[in-house]
Amino acid sequence: METLSVAKSLLIALWVAGVMSRWLLGGASLTLRFSPLMTGLVVGIVMGRVADAMIVTASLQLIYMGVFSPGGSMPSEPAVAAAIAVPVALLGNLTPEASIAIAVPVGFLGSYLYQFRFFLNTFIGKKTDVAIDKMDEKAIKRSIITYPTIASFVLFVPLIFVALYFGAPVIADVVAKLEGTVFLHILDVVGGGLAAIGIATTIYVIGRKDYLLFFLLAYFLSVILKDMNVNMLVYAILGTIISILAVGNKNQAKEDKEVKTETSSERELTFEEEDDF
Repeated sequence: METLSVAKSLLIALWVAGVMSRWLLGGASLTLRFSPLMTGLVVGIVMGRVADAMIVTASLQLIYMGVFSPGGSMPSEPAVAAAIAVPVALLGNLTPEASIAIAVPVGFLGSYLYQFRFFLNTFIGKKTDVAIDKMDEKAIKRSIITYPTIASFVLFVPLIFVALYFGAPVIADVVAKLEGTVFLHILDVVGGGLAAIGIATTIYVIGRKDYLLFFLLAYFLSVILKDMNVNMLVYAILGTIISILAVGNKNQAKEDKEVKTETSSERELTFEEEDDF
């Protein structure tokens, strides 16, 4: 069974720590945390199998499409899930559906790990209080940026490294030995069902009445243009054009309404002035 080298495991662990610490790209790293796509891409580059990694990651993305965090921890950590599930899938040549069933429990464990990071930050927060009392600007920056980042790397790098270097090959080997059995079939079925739940969650979260028309339009466009082998770039261009038209029409309607309101107000004032005479 193929295994991950020390260097590969360490690179992936460093990436996860960077994402979870919000050190990468500042606030933009939150997007990396919510979506497994970039983590899957990094894993594919490190393992030299970008195409296979993105196939697996695309399936993982389906179950996390509706996952977001208004603040604090999430019920599952997509970046952590992808960092473990994608290598396992590539090492064991698993189907994307089977990798989903592996990613879900890993993501749950990742959420507990993120909560433990909050616990560590409570001790660092005491340094912030002291720095504020002393009005030490440099100490404040260290306590809210440098120290939490270091704590996050100290927490995530060793654990993710151990999970990848020692755990991923073992899991992949066990699952590979179960190929053709009922258990692997169950993983495929469960994985497919979780993907459907993710799509349903997304539609429930953003499925406002004024947006449902766009869902229907996208569906029928994909059906109509299926035989033309239209790629994703064309769909993106079409979506951008439709969005610009929709937003433009909405703004124009709003402006027309404001003009009508102003006109009506002027007429009412005119009538009142005439009544005074």
